Amino acid sequence: MDRKKMLFIYNPHAGKASIRSNLLDMIDIFTKAGYEVTAYPTQQQGDAIKATRERADEFEILTCSGGDGTLDEVVTGMMERENRIPIGYVPAGTTNDFAKSLGISSSMIKATESIVNGKLFPCDVGSFNEDTFVYIAAFGLFTDVSYATDQQIKNVLGHMAYILEGAKRINSIPSHHVKYSHDGIETEDDFMFGMITNSLSVGGFRKITGKNVELNDGLFEVTLIKKPKNMIELNMILASLVGRKIVTEYMDCFKTNEIIIETDENIPWTLDGEFGGYHSRVKIVNEKQALQIIVP
Repeated sequence: MDRKKMLFIYNPHAGKASIRSNLLDMIDIFTKAGYEVTAYPTQQQGDAIKATRERADEFEILTCSGGDGTLDEVVTGMMERENRIPIGYVPAGTTNDFAKSLGISSSMIKATESIVNGKLFPCDVGSFNEDTFVYIAAFGLFTDVSYATDQQIKNVLGHMAYILEGAKRINSIPSHHVKYSHDGIETEDDFMFGMITNSLSVGGFRKITGKNVELNDGLFEVTLIKKPKNMIELNMILASLVGRKIVTEYMDCFKTNEIIIETDENIPWTLDGEFGGYHSRVKIVNEKQALQIIVP
Protein backbone atom coordinates (compact mmCIF):
# COMPACT_ATOMS: atom_id res chain seq x y z
CA MET A 1 0.00 0.00 0.00
CA ASP A 2 1.15 3.51 -0.83
CA ARG A 3 1.71 5.40 2.38
CA LYS A 4 0.84 9.10 2.42
CA LYS A 5 3.71 11.29 3.55
CA MET A 6 3.15 13.49 6.62
CA LEU A 7 5.45 16.16 8.03
CA PHE A 8 4.82 16.35 11.78
CA ILE A 9 6.17 19.58 13.30
CA TYR A 10 5.95 19.83 17.08
CA ASN A 11 7.15 22.13 19.84
CA PRO A 12 8.63 19.86 22.55
CA HIS A 13 8.27 22.61 25.18
CA ALA A 14 4.60 23.56 24.64
CA GLY A 15 2.02 23.11 27.37
CA LYS A 16 4.25 21.79 30.15
CA ALA A 17 5.94 19.48 27.61
CA SER A 18 2.80 17.32 27.34
CA ILE A 19 3.74 16.41 23.75
CA ARG A 20 6.61 14.22 24.92
CA SER A 21 4.36 11.91 26.93
CA ASN A 22 1.94 11.52 23.97
CA LEU A 23 4.39 11.56 21.06
CA LEU A 24 4.75 7.80 20.50
CA ASP A 25 0.99 7.24 20.69
CA MET A 26 0.38 10.06 18.21
CA ILE A 27 2.89 8.71 15.69
CA ASP A 28 1.42 5.22 16.17
CA ILE A 29 -2.10 6.49 15.33
CA PHE A 30 -0.81 8.26 12.20
CA THR A 31 1.17 5.20 11.07
CA LYS A 32 -1.78 2.81 11.58
CA ALA A 33 -3.87 5.18 9.46
CA GLY A 34 -1.44 4.76 6.56
CA TYR A 35 0.88 7.74 6.98
CA GLU A 36 4.64 7.70 6.72
CA VAL A 37 5.56 10.25 9.39
CA THR A 38 8.59 12.54 9.39
CA ALA A 39 8.85 14.12 12.85
CA TYR A 40 10.45 17.56 13.26
CA PRO A 41 10.86 18.98 16.78
CA THR A 42 11.27 22.77 16.60
CA GLN A 43 14.50 24.10 18.11
CA GLN A 44 13.81 27.83 18.30
CA GLN A 45 11.35 30.56 17.36
CA GLY A 46 10.75 30.77 13.62
CA ASP A 47 11.75 27.14 13.06
CA ALA A 48 8.26 25.98 12.09
CA ILE A 49 7.91 28.81 9.53
CA LYS A 50 11.13 27.75 7.81
CA ALA A 51 10.39 24.01 7.90
CA THR A 52 6.89 24.57 6.48
CA ARG A 53 8.02 26.95 3.77
CA GLU A 54 10.97 24.84 2.61
CA ARG A 55 9.80 21.25 3.10
CA ALA A 56 6.03 21.08 2.54
CA ASP A 57 6.53 20.09 -1.12
CA GLU A 58 7.76 16.66 -0.04
CA PHE A 59 4.51 15.85 1.83
CA GLU A 60 0.78 15.48 1.30
CA ILE A 61 -0.21 16.71 4.75
CA LEU A 62 1.43 18.78 7.47
CA THR A 63 0.47 18.21 11.10
CA CYS A 64 1.63 20.48 13.90
CA SER A 65 1.44 20.18 17.66
CA GLY A 66 2.11 22.94 20.17
CA GLY A 67 0.40 26.10 21.33
CA ASP A 68 -1.32 28.69 19.16
CA GLY A 69 2.15 30.14 18.46
CA THR A 70 3.28 26.90 16.77
CA LEU A 71 0.14 26.84 14.62
CA ASP A 72 0.71 30.52 13.78
CA GLU A 73 4.23 29.73 12.53
CA VAL A 74 3.05 26.80 10.39
CA VAL A 75 0.25 28.90 8.87
CA THR A 76 2.71 31.76 8.21
CA GLY A 77 5.07 29.37 6.41
CA MET A 78 2.22 27.82 4.42
CA MET A 79 0.85 31.22 3.35
CA GLU A 80 4.28 32.03 1.86
CA ARG A 81 3.93 29.05 -0.50
CA GLU A 82 2.18 28.72 -3.86
CA ASN A 83 1.31 25.07 -3.27
CA ARG A 84 -0.49 24.79 0.08
CA ILE A 85 -1.21 21.41 1.62
CA PRO A 86 -3.79 20.59 4.36
CA ILE A 87 -2.85 21.28 7.99
CA GLY A 88 -3.73 19.10 10.97
CA TYR A 89 -3.47 20.60 14.46
CA VAL A 90 -2.99 18.85 17.80
CA PRO A 91 -3.20 21.58 20.47
CA ALA A 92 -0.77 21.34 23.39
CA GLY A 93 -0.76 24.90 24.72
CA THR A 94 -2.63 26.34 27.68
CA THR A 95 -5.66 28.16 26.24
CA ASN A 96 -5.82 26.97 22.59
CA ASP A 97 -8.50 29.48 21.59
CA PHE A 98 -8.34 28.64 17.92
CA ALA A 99 -8.54 24.88 18.42
CA LYS A 100 -11.65 25.38 20.56
CA SER A 101 -13.19 27.52 17.83
CA LEU A 102 -12.63 24.70 15.33
CA GLY A 103 -14.04 22.06 17.69
CA ILE A 104 -10.68 20.30 18.04
CA SER A 105 -10.42 18.29 21.26
CA SER A 106 -8.05 19.37 24.03
CA SER A 107 -7.18 15.67 24.45
CA MET A 108 -4.07 15.15 22.32
CA ILE A 109 -5.03 11.58 21.45
CA LYS A 110 -8.58 12.56 20.41
CA ALA A 111 -7.21 15.48 18.36
CA THR A 112 -4.78 13.07 16.66
CA GLU A 113 -7.60 10.65 15.84
CA SER A 114 -9.69 13.46 14.39
CA ILE A 115 -6.85 14.29 11.97
CA VAL A 116 -6.95 10.78 10.47
CA ASN A 117 -10.79 10.63 10.49
CA GLY A 118 -11.62 14.32 9.99
CA LYS A 119 -12.67 16.55 7.13
CA LEU A 120 -11.13 19.56 5.44
CA PHE A 121 -12.33 23.00 6.52
CA PRO A 122 -11.48 26.03 4.31
CA CYS A 123 -10.37 28.57 6.92
CA ASP A 124 -9.85 32.34 6.73
CA VAL A 125 -6.37 33.66 7.51
CA GLY A 126 -5.37 37.22 8.43
CA SER A 127 -2.66 39.20 6.69
CA PHE A 128 -1.11 41.96 8.82
CA ASN A 129 1.15 44.23 6.75
CA GLU A 130 3.80 41.70 5.66
CA ASP A 131 2.90 39.22 8.39
CA THR A 132 0.24 36.55 8.98
CA PHE A 133 -2.02 35.70 11.91
CA VAL A 134 -4.53 32.93 12.50
CA TYR A 135 -7.09 34.27 14.94
CA ILE A 136 -6.18 37.55 16.69
CA ALA A 137 -4.24 40.77 16.14
CA ALA A 138 -4.42 43.12 19.13
CA PHE A 139 -2.98 46.34 20.55
CA GLY A 140 -3.18 48.27 23.80
CA LEU A 141 -3.43 47.35 27.47
CA PHE A 142 -2.12 43.82 27.84
CA THR A 143 -0.03 44.00 24.67
CA ASP A 144 2.38 46.47 26.34
CA VAL A 145 3.46 43.74 28.73
CA SER A 146 6.93 42.28 28.33
CA TYR A 147 7.08 39.20 26.14
CA ALA A 148 9.78 37.66 28.30
CA THR A 149 7.45 35.19 29.98
CA ASP A 150 6.45 31.84 28.53
CA GLN A 151 2.77 32.30 29.33
CA GLN A 152 2.16 35.36 27.18
CA ILE A 153 -1.33 36.73 27.19
CA LYS A 154 -3.07 33.64 28.37
CA ASN A 155 -6.09 35.47 29.68
CA VAL A 156 -7.14 38.77 28.18
CA LEU A 157 -9.81 39.77 30.66
CA GLY A 158 -8.00 38.47 33.71
CA HIS A 159 -5.02 40.49 32.66
CA MET A 160 -7.12 43.56 31.94
CA ALA A 161 -8.72 43.33 35.35
CA TYR A 162 -5.27 42.91 36.89
CA ILE A 163 -3.89 46.04 35.22
CA LEU A 164 -7.03 48.03 35.95
CA GLU A 165 -6.96 47.06 39.61
CA GLY A 166 -3.47 48.51 39.68
CA ALA A 167 -4.64 51.68 38.00
CA LYS A 168 -5.42 53.68 41.15
CA ARG A 169 -6.20 56.69 39.02
CA ILE A 170 -8.17 56.23 35.83
CA ASN A 171 -5.71 58.59 34.06
CA SER A 172 -2.96 56.03 34.36
CA ILE A 173 -4.71 53.59 32.02
CA PRO A 174 -2.68 53.78 28.81
CA SER A 175 -4.54 54.60 25.60
CA HIS A 176 -3.63 55.42 22.00
CA HIS A 177 -5.09 57.95 19.62
CA VAL A 178 -6.26 55.79 16.74
CA LYS A 179 -7.54 56.58 13.26
CA TYR A 180 -9.12 53.64 11.49
CA SER A 181 -10.84 53.14 8.16
CA HIS A 182 -12.93 50.29 6.74
CA ASP A 183 -15.65 49.94 4.08
CA GLY A 184 -15.47 53.65 3.24
CA ILE A 185 -15.88 54.73 6.89
CA GLU A 186 -13.21 56.75 8.72
CA THR A 187 -13.17 57.23 12.50
CA GLU A 188 -10.73 58.49 15.13
CA ASP A 189 -10.79 58.31 18.92
CA ASP A 190 -8.72 57.31 21.96
CA PHE A 191 -8.74 53.55 22.53
CA MET A 192 -7.18 51.56 25.36
CA PHE A 193 -7.53 48.21 23.61
CA GLY A 194 -8.32 46.82 20.18
CA MET A 195 -8.59 43.35 18.71
CA ILE A 196 -9.25 42.06 15.21
CA THR A 197 -10.34 38.44 15.56
CA ASN A 198 -11.41 35.31 13.70
CA SER A 199 -12.20 33.16 16.72
CA LEU A 200 -15.09 32.19 18.99
CA SER A 201 -13.02 32.84 22.12
CA VAL A 202 -10.01 34.83 23.30
CA GLY A 203 -8.06 34.04 26.45
CA GLY A 204 -10.51 31.22 27.12
CA PHE A 205 -13.50 33.60 27.16
CA ARG A 206 -16.22 32.56 24.73
CA LYS A 207 -18.46 35.11 22.98
CA ILE A 208 -16.07 37.98 23.75
CA THR A 209 -15.39 38.33 20.00
CA GLY A 210 -19.04 38.75 18.99
CA LYS A 211 -22.14 36.91 17.87
CA ASN A 212 -22.58 34.74 14.76
CA VAL A 213 -18.84 34.31 14.27
CA GLU A 214 -17.91 32.17 11.23
CA LEU A 215 -14.28 31.22 10.62
CA ASN A 216 -14.72 30.98 6.84
CA ASP A 217 -16.94 33.95 5.94
CA GLY A 218 -14.14 36.29 4.87
CA LEU A 219 -14.92 38.69 7.73
CA PHE A 220 -13.11 39.71 10.92
CA GLU A 221 -14.83 40.75 14.13
CA VAL A 222 -13.35 44.08 15.27
CA THR A 223 -13.61 45.22 18.92
CA LEU A 224 -12.14 48.64 19.85
CA ILE A 225 -12.54 49.80 23.45
CA LYS A 226 -12.45 53.51 24.24
CA LYS A 227 -10.61 54.98 27.19
CA PRO A 228 -13.01 55.19 30.17
CA LYS A 229 -13.38 58.57 31.90
CA ASN A 230 -14.14 57.15 35.34
CA MET A 231 -14.48 53.91 37.31
CA ILE A 232 -18.19 53.60 36.51
CA GLU A 233 -17.46 53.62 32.76
CA LEU A 234 -14.64 51.16 33.31
CA ASN A 235 -16.94 48.71 35.10
CA MET A 236 -19.54 49.14 32.36
CA ILE A 237 -16.91 48.27 29.76
CA LEU A 238 -15.74 45.12 31.57
CA ALA A 239 -19.32 43.95 32.18
CA SER A 240 -20.38 44.55 28.60
CA LEU A 241 -17.29 42.73 27.29
CA VAL A 242 -17.90 39.62 29.36
CA GLY A 243 -21.57 39.53 28.36
CA ARG A 244 -20.83 40.81 24.86
CA LYS A 245 -23.51 43.45 25.22
CA ILE A 246 -22.28 46.24 22.99
CA VAL A 247 -22.38 49.70 24.56
CA THR A 248 -21.61 52.00 21.65
CA GLU A 249 -20.60 54.87 23.93
CA TYR A 250 -17.63 52.85 25.13
CA MET A 251 -16.72 50.59 22.24
CA ASP A 252 -16.77 50.26 18.46
CA CYS A 253 -17.69 46.77 17.24
CA PHE A 254 -18.21 45.70 13.63
CA LYS A 255 -17.32 43.11 11.00
CA THR A 256 -15.11 43.83 8.01
CA ASN A 257 -12.81 42.08 5.55
CA GLU A 258 -10.19 44.86 5.60
CA ILE A 259 -9.17 47.60 8.01
CA ILE A 260 -6.38 50.17 8.19
CA ILE A 261 -5.36 51.34 11.67
CA GLU A 262 -3.07 54.34 12.19
CA THR A 263 -1.60 55.69 15.43
CA ASP A 264 0.44 58.79 16.25
CA GLU A 265 3.42 56.70 17.34
CA ASN A 266 4.72 53.16 16.90
CA ILE A 267 2.74 50.89 19.21
CA PRO A 268 3.28 47.20 20.04
CA TRP A 269 0.96 44.62 18.51
CA THR A 270 0.42 40.99 19.37
CA LEU A 271 -0.39 38.35 16.74
CA ASP A 272 -1.84 35.09 18.09
CA GLY A 273 -0.33 35.80 21.50
CA GLU A 274 3.21 36.40 20.16
CA PHE A 275 4.92 39.77 19.81
CA GLY A 276 4.05 41.26 16.41
CA GLY A 277 6.37 44.27 16.38
CA TYR A 278 5.87 48.04 16.71
CA HIS A 279 3.76 49.76 14.05
CA SER A 280 2.16 53.16 13.41
CA ARG A 281 0.16 51.93 10.41
CA VAL A 282 -1.22 48.47 9.86
CA LYS A 283 -3.31 47.08 7.04
CA ILE A 284 -5.21 43.97 8.05
CA VAL A 285 -6.89 41.90 5.33
CA ASN A 286 -8.99 38.74 5.60
CA GLU A 287 -7.68 36.12 3.17
CA LYS A 288 -10.94 34.23 2.76
CA GLN A 289 -10.71 30.41 2.99
CA ALA A 290 -6.96 30.61 2.26
CA LEU A 291 -6.03 27.35 4.02
CA GLN A 292 -7.42 23.85 4.48
CA ILE A 293 -7.42 22.82 8.15
CA ILE A 294 -8.52 19.34 9.22
CA VAL A 295 -11.37 19.42 11.76
CA PRO A 296 -13.36 16.63 13.48
